[in-house]
Amino acid sequence: AAGRWQRGYSSAGAAEYLHRSIVPTMHYQKSLPRLPVPKLEDTIRRYLNAQKPLLNDDQFRKTEELAHGFEKGIGKELHERLVAQDSQNKHTSYITGPWFDMYLKAREPVVLNFNAFMSFNPDPKSEYNDQLVRATNMTVSSIRFMKTFRDGYLEPEVFHLNPEKSDTEIFKKIIRFVPSSLSWFGAYMVNAYPLDMSQYFRLFNSTRVPKLNRDELYTDEKAKHLLVLRNGNFYIFDVIDRDGNMLKPSEIQAHFKYILSDNSPAPAFPLGYLSSENRDTWALLRKNLLDNGNEAALQKVDSALFCLSLDDFPIKDFVHLSHTMLHGDGANRWYDKSFNLIITKDGTAGINFEHSWGDGVAVLRFQNEVFKDSTKAPAISPQSQPASVDSSRAVQKLDFKLNDALKAGITKAKQKFDASVEALSLNLIQFHEGGKDLLKQKKVSPDAVAQLAFQMAFFRQYNQTVATYESCSTAAFKHGRTETIRPASIHTKKCSEAFVRDLSKHSTEELQKLIVECSKYHGRLTKEAAMGQGFDRHLFGLRYLALSKGMALPDFYQDQAYAQLNHNIISTSTLMSPAVQLGGFGPVVSDGLGVGYQVHDDWIGCNVSSYPTRNGKEFLQCVYKSLEDIFNVLKGKKISS
Repeated sequence: AAGRWQRGYSSAGAAEYLHRSIVPTMHYQKSLPRLPVPKLEDTIRRYLNAQKPLLNDDQFRKTEELAHGFEKGIGKELHERLVAQDSQNKHTSYITGPWFDMYLKAREPVVLNFNAFMSFNPDPKSEYNDQLVRATNMTVSSIRFMKTFRDGYLEPEVFHLNPEKSDTEIFKKIIRFVPSSLSWFGAYMVNAYPLDMSQYFRLFNSTRVPKLNRDELYTDEKAKHLLVLRNGNFYIFDVIDRDGNMLKPSEIQAHFKYILSDNSPAPAFPLGYLSSENRDTWALLRKNLLDNGNEAALQKVDSALFCLSLDDFPIKDFVHLSHTMLHGDGANRWYDKSFNLIITKDGTAGINFEHSWGDGVAVLRFQNEVFKDSTKAPAISPQSQPASVDSSRAVQKLDFKLNDALKAGITKAKQKFDASVEALSLNLIQFHEGGKDLLKQKKVSPDAVAQLAFQMAFFRQYNQTVATYESCSTAAFKHGRTETIRPASIHTKKCSEAFVRDLSKHSTEELQKLIVECSKYHGRLTKEAAMGQGFDRHLFGLRYLALSKGMALPDFYQDQAYAQLNHNIISTSTLMSPAVQLGGFGPVVSDGLGVGYQVHDDWIGCNVSSYPTRNGKEFLQCVYKSLEDIFNVLKGKKISS
């Protein structure tokens, strides 16, 4: 009976919750430490360290001069103002406002430029990887997640450095009686770090609404319906009843079955394309939609729990999977939704999420829980019969009234979307000659080795070192977002030169030393970033402050080298999870590479997005060669160029 209570069964007998945490979900939120504003001198020193490998001596001297001038002059003044402003706003972090603004003021389409994807591993039980079965199970688990979170029963997100001490029943039973204003310190005493969960509420019933100049985030927690897209058609039905209980899984299954067997033709002008447009263009078209009698329908789209996209084709391979989850066909997605749960004909599942409202950590937790629940406690089985309900009454197909301007707008959006997708290449490799286990045994950081391989590869391919970005979560702080790790350093440059250009001049032992040096430095940068001690967000905050006060932009920010450092040619991100098969995103600049990677116990996976000015496939071949070289050197083998 305890098990039944734990999961909270409704009268219908289906579990309404994933679990019931002893510690309330938001127990630690109030006492989370605040994101520090770094010392200005530290920021300038770290900035110059990041600039060093990218500039020649003359350029560096000029940049150094501007940086020190900024540090003593206007920068000092801005920094003091930022610190004062920050201490007036203790409920949040100094980066929250500027960061939301950065995302919401951006006018580029969200698809390919901001939205990222993560695809789910298949269900270990192969017969459960059926589109109808998996759509039902994942939807039920998603609703359970939402209910568990909203009712305060979701386990708080905690980073355990010593799980045998802190991830225990006894610790949880004690800490729940420690008041919220002190609870963080209690966790800290046992080496556990609670993480910020302020983004989670935007997972559901949320949408990014296009507006001229700056978009808005909209959330309506009262809405009870799900949005389902199939073949470019929009369907909605309630999944929560008036008492707040979930619809029976067999009824959800029946409605999905009805939608999957609906043979209405695809719309001649699929509305989904509008959400792939330039944001100002889309804002004007949206106004036209509203003026044309579509207000109720759009309201349903915006407020829906989430968007489930059912695709009518199976997945061919990993490249096809990446294209499907990153952008798909444009008609069967609503890119503005906080996330689209995508399930293809063969039951392959993934998530495409809008990035302004939150970061990978919140989405990843959601994916982990949904994967675990839908595979370990699935609501229906392949043998389950759908309920005998009248789906034609419960399911509403949304009808949009389009005038000529809207039709033309959709046609143009489709042309632009198709052209962007046409220009995008996705490539991937799997390196099976080693992974995390071997690297830890050799006492080097797995992440540092992956990043070193990217530096080495680019150096081999283009003979240069360029601005590189690795994102690092700062969720250990109240309203933390991300900080940048700058993986391109004088150490990686020196190491790349040795491996690519001057191999004959170095013994294996010397090469090992160079790798260890890179690993140590990268480890330090990672630790600093996670503690809010990077330089990128601080400089961004100071620049934002200057502009918001109507000041002239300081010379420091007008430096060519500053612009170049923020033109991130290699943009990288990694996420590890038992639920995720692979993740990826588009390049952040037109001549860039978007690198998603995972270092597993005994292999390394890497996928790269690129546009025609860069050869992503060749880059990955160079990454493979670099990994091979690094692993061989660590094993004490001699390598050849």
